[in-house]
Amino acid sequence: MRRFTVIGAGSFGYYAAKALYENKNEVIVIDRSKDRIQAIDPYCTSAIVQDATDIEALKGLGLEEMDAVIVSTGANITPSILICFHLNRLEIKQIIIKAEDDDHGEILKQLGATEVIRPGMDMAGRLALRLTSPNILEFLPLAEGYTIAQVEPPKPFVGKSLMELELRKRYQVNVIAVKEQFPERFIMVPGAEFVVKENDILVTIGKETDLAKIRELK
Repeated sequence: MRRFTVIGAGSFGYYAAKALYENKNEVIVIDRSKDRIQAIDPYCTSAIVQDATDIEALKGLGLEEMDAVIVSTGANITPSILICFHLNRLEIKQIIIKAEDDDHGEILKQLGATEVIRPGMDMAGRLALRLTSPNILEFLPLAEGYTIAQVEPPKPFVGKSLMELELRKRYQVNVIAVKEQFPERFIMVPGAEFVVKENDILVTIGKETDLAKIRELK
Protein backbone atom coordinates (compact mmCIF):
# COMPACT_ATOMS: atom_id res chain seq x y z
CA MET A 1 0.00 0.00 0.00
CA ARG A 2 1.30 3.43 -0.96
CA ARG A 3 0.73 6.53 1.16
CA PHE A 4 -0.28 10.00 -0.02
CA THR A 5 -1.32 13.33 1.46
CA VAL A 6 -3.58 15.70 -0.48
CA ILE A 7 -3.55 19.33 0.67
CA GLY A 8 -6.64 21.13 -0.54
CA ALA A 9 -9.99 19.37 -1.00
CA GLY A 10 -11.43 21.52 -3.76
CA SER A 11 -12.48 19.97 -7.06
CA PHE A 12 -9.04 18.74 -8.17
CA GLY A 13 -7.92 17.64 -4.70
CA TYR A 14 -11.24 15.90 -4.06
CA TYR A 15 -11.07 13.80 -7.22
CA ALA A 16 -7.36 13.04 -6.81
CA ALA A 17 -7.85 11.88 -3.21
CA LYS A 18 -10.94 9.84 -4.07
CA ALA A 19 -9.21 8.12 -7.00
CA LEU A 20 -6.13 7.31 -4.91
CA TYR A 21 -8.29 5.91 -2.11
CA GLU A 22 -10.37 3.81 -4.51
CA ASN A 23 -7.10 2.32 -5.77
CA LYS A 24 -6.43 0.97 -2.26
CA ASN A 25 -3.92 3.56 -1.08
CA GLU A 26 -3.67 5.28 2.28
CA VAL A 27 -4.79 8.88 1.73
CA ILE A 28 -4.71 11.77 4.20
CA VAL A 29 -6.54 14.95 3.18
CA ILE A 30 -5.89 18.37 4.71
CA ASP A 31 -8.05 21.45 4.18
CA ARG A 32 -8.92 24.50 6.26
CA SER A 33 -12.61 24.17 5.32
CA LYS A 34 -14.70 21.96 7.61
CA ASP A 35 -17.33 21.54 4.88
CA ARG A 36 -14.78 20.25 2.36
CA ILE A 37 -13.31 17.88 4.92
CA GLN A 38 -16.76 16.49 5.69
CA ALA A 39 -17.38 15.97 1.95
CA ILE A 40 -14.14 14.05 1.35
CA ASP A 41 -14.15 12.11 4.63
CA PRO A 42 -15.89 8.98 3.22
CA TYR A 43 -13.31 8.77 0.42
CA CYS A 44 -10.02 8.90 2.32
CA THR A 45 -8.21 7.28 5.22
CA SER A 46 -8.12 10.43 7.32
CA ALA A 47 -9.48 13.96 6.79
CA ILE A 48 -7.99 16.80 8.84
CA VAL A 49 -9.16 20.39 9.27
CA GLN A 50 -5.88 22.29 9.27
CA ASP A 51 -4.23 25.39 7.82
CA ALA A 52 -1.40 23.98 5.70
CA THR A 53 0.19 27.42 5.24
CA ASP A 54 1.33 27.12 8.88
CA ILE A 55 4.54 25.07 8.95
CA GLU A 56 3.99 24.23 12.61
CA ALA A 57 0.67 22.63 11.67
CA LEU A 58 2.43 20.47 9.07
CA LYS A 59 5.06 19.21 11.48
CA GLY A 60 4.12 16.00 13.22
CA LEU A 61 1.78 14.81 10.45
CA GLY A 62 4.37 12.36 9.14
CA LEU A 63 4.48 13.94 5.69
CA GLU A 64 8.09 12.86 5.24
CA GLU A 65 6.87 9.25 5.23
CA MET A 66 4.46 9.80 2.34
CA ASP A 67 5.17 8.58 -1.18
CA ALA A 68 3.98 11.99 -2.39
CA VAL A 69 2.24 15.14 -1.19
CA ILE A 70 -0.24 16.65 -3.67
CA VAL A 71 -1.16 20.32 -3.29
CA SER A 72 -4.26 21.90 -4.85
CA THR A 73 -5.30 25.11 -3.14
CA GLY A 74 -7.43 27.05 -5.64
CA ALA A 75 -6.99 30.13 -7.83
CA ASN A 76 -5.22 32.20 -5.17
CA ILE A 77 -1.58 31.28 -5.78
CA THR A 78 -0.21 32.59 -2.46
CA PRO A 79 -1.16 29.55 -0.30
CA SER A 80 0.35 27.05 -2.76
CA ILE A 81 3.61 29.03 -2.90
CA LEU A 82 3.85 29.13 0.89
CA ILE A 83 2.94 25.45 1.26
CA CYS A 84 5.53 24.46 -1.36
CA PHE A 85 8.16 26.44 0.52
CA HIS A 86 7.24 24.69 3.80
CA LEU A 87 7.19 21.21 2.24
CA ASN A 88 10.63 21.76 0.77
CA ARG A 89 11.93 22.84 4.19
CA LEU A 90 10.44 19.65 5.64
CA GLU A 91 12.36 17.67 2.98
CA ILE A 92 9.31 15.99 1.46
CA LYS A 93 10.62 13.66 -1.25
CA GLN A 94 7.88 14.18 -3.85
CA ILE A 95 5.89 17.43 -4.01
CA ILE A 96 3.22 17.61 -6.72
CA ILE A 97 1.43 20.95 -7.03
CA LYS A 98 -1.37 22.24 -9.24
CA ALA A 99 -0.40 25.48 -10.98
CA GLU A 100 -2.77 28.10 -12.37
CA ASP A 101 -0.47 29.20 -15.20
CA ASP A 102 3.09 28.89 -16.51
CA ASP A 103 4.51 31.67 -14.30
CA HIS A 104 2.95 30.14 -11.20
CA GLY A 105 4.39 26.76 -12.18
CA GLU A 106 7.88 28.20 -12.65
CA ILE A 107 7.77 29.78 -9.18
CA LEU A 108 6.72 26.46 -7.66
CA LYS A 109 9.59 24.65 -9.39
CA GLN A 110 12.05 27.20 -8.06
CA LEU A 111 10.68 26.58 -4.56
CA GLY A 112 11.22 22.83 -4.77
CA ALA A 113 8.15 21.30 -6.42
CA THR A 114 9.17 18.01 -8.03
CA GLU A 115 6.21 18.12 -10.43
CA VAL A 116 3.80 20.85 -11.54
CA ILE A 117 0.46 19.95 -13.11
CA ARG A 118 -2.43 21.89 -14.61
CA PRO A 119 -6.07 21.71 -13.46
CA GLY A 120 -8.71 19.26 -14.65
CA MET A 121 -10.84 16.46 -13.25
CA ASP A 122 -9.52 14.01 -15.85
CA MET A 123 -5.96 14.99 -14.94
CA ALA A 124 -6.74 14.26 -11.28
CA GLY A 125 -7.78 10.71 -12.18
CA ARG A 126 -4.75 10.11 -14.40
CA LEU A 127 -2.41 11.49 -11.74
CA ALA A 128 -3.90 9.10 -9.19
CA LEU A 129 -3.45 6.14 -11.55
CA ARG A 130 0.16 7.09 -12.33
CA LEU A 131 1.09 7.53 -8.66
CA THR A 132 -0.67 4.33 -7.70
CA SER A 133 0.96 2.41 -10.56
CA PRO A 134 4.67 3.32 -10.68
CA ASN A 135 5.27 0.57 -13.25
CA ILE A 136 3.03 2.45 -15.72
CA LEU A 137 5.38 4.92 -17.36
CA GLU A 138 3.36 6.98 -19.82
CA PHE A 139 -0.29 7.52 -20.76
CA LEU A 140 -2.10 8.50 -23.95
CA PRO A 141 -5.81 9.05 -23.18
CA LEU A 142 -8.20 7.78 -25.87
CA ALA A 143 -11.98 7.52 -25.65
CA GLU A 144 -13.48 8.06 -22.22
CA GLY A 145 -11.90 5.66 -19.74
CA TYR A 146 -9.44 4.11 -22.22
CA THR A 147 -5.69 4.66 -22.36
CA ILE A 148 -2.57 3.54 -24.18
CA ALA A 149 0.11 3.05 -21.52
CA GLN A 150 3.76 2.00 -21.44
CA VAL A 151 4.15 -0.53 -18.65
CA GLU A 152 7.20 -2.01 -16.96
CA PRO A 153 6.52 -5.74 -16.50
CA PRO A 154 5.77 -6.73 -12.90
CA LYS A 155 7.88 -9.64 -11.65
CA PRO A 156 5.12 -12.25 -12.25
CA PHE A 157 5.18 -11.33 -15.96
CA VAL A 158 8.92 -11.90 -16.46
CA GLY A 159 9.86 -15.14 -18.19
CA LYS A 160 6.31 -15.89 -19.32
CA SER A 161 4.82 -15.73 -22.79
CA LEU A 162 1.88 -13.50 -23.64
CA MET A 163 -0.15 -16.68 -24.11
CA GLU A 164 0.64 -17.77 -20.55
CA LEU A 165 -0.11 -14.32 -19.12
CA GLU A 166 -3.59 -14.15 -20.71
CA LEU A 167 -3.70 -10.38 -20.16
CA ARG A 168 -6.85 -9.90 -22.20
CA LYS A 169 -8.71 -12.60 -20.26
CA ARG A 170 -7.41 -11.67 -16.80
CA TYR A 171 -7.18 -7.87 -17.01
CA GLN A 172 -9.00 -6.86 -20.24
CA VAL A 173 -5.69 -5.32 -21.35
CA ASN A 174 -4.06 -5.89 -24.77
CA VAL A 175 -0.35 -5.67 -25.59
CA ILE A 176 -0.07 -3.86 -28.92
CA ALA A 177 3.72 -3.48 -29.02
CA VAL A 178 6.90 -4.17 -27.07
CA LYS A 179 10.02 -2.03 -26.67
CA GLU A 180 12.96 -4.36 -26.18
CA GLN A 181 16.00 -2.80 -24.51
CA PHE A 182 18.56 -5.56 -25.15
CA PRO A 183 18.84 -5.65 -28.12
CA GLU A 184 17.09 -2.35 -28.69
CA ARG A 185 14.15 -2.83 -31.06
CA PHE A 186 10.42 -2.17 -31.34
CA ILE A 187 8.03 -5.07 -31.97
CA MET A 188 4.57 -4.25 -33.28
CA VAL A 189 1.77 -6.65 -32.28
CA PRO A 190 3.95 -9.34 -30.66
CA GLY A 191 2.81 -12.92 -31.09
CA ALA A 192 1.34 -15.06 -28.33
CA GLU A 193 4.67 -16.90 -28.03
CA PHE A 194 6.58 -13.70 -27.15
CA VAL A 195 8.34 -14.12 -23.79
CA VAL A 196 8.45 -11.03 -21.57
CA LYS A 197 11.88 -9.99 -20.28
CA GLU A 198 12.67 -7.86 -17.23
CA ASN A 199 13.82 -4.82 -19.22
CA ASP A 200 11.01 -4.87 -21.79
CA ILE A 201 8.44 -2.08 -21.98
CA LEU A 202 4.94 -3.28 -22.81
CA VAL A 203 2.78 -0.90 -24.83
CA THR A 204 -0.76 -1.69 -23.71
CA ILE A 205 -4.29 -0.53 -24.38
CA GLY A 206 -7.21 -0.85 -21.99
CA LYS A 207 -9.42 0.89 -19.49
CA GLU A 208 -7.63 2.96 -16.86
CA THR A 209 -9.37 0.94 -14.15
CA ASP A 210 -8.07 -2.33 -15.63
CA LEU A 211 -4.54 -0.99 -16.03
CA ALA A 212 -4.64 -0.05 -12.36
CA LYS A 213 -5.07 -3.73 -11.45
CA ILE A 214 -1.57 -4.42 -12.77
CA ARG A 215 -0.18 -2.19 -10.01
CA GLU A 216 -1.16 -4.82 -7.44
CA LEU A 217 1.33 -7.24 -8.93
CA LYS A 218 4.75 -7.08 -7.29
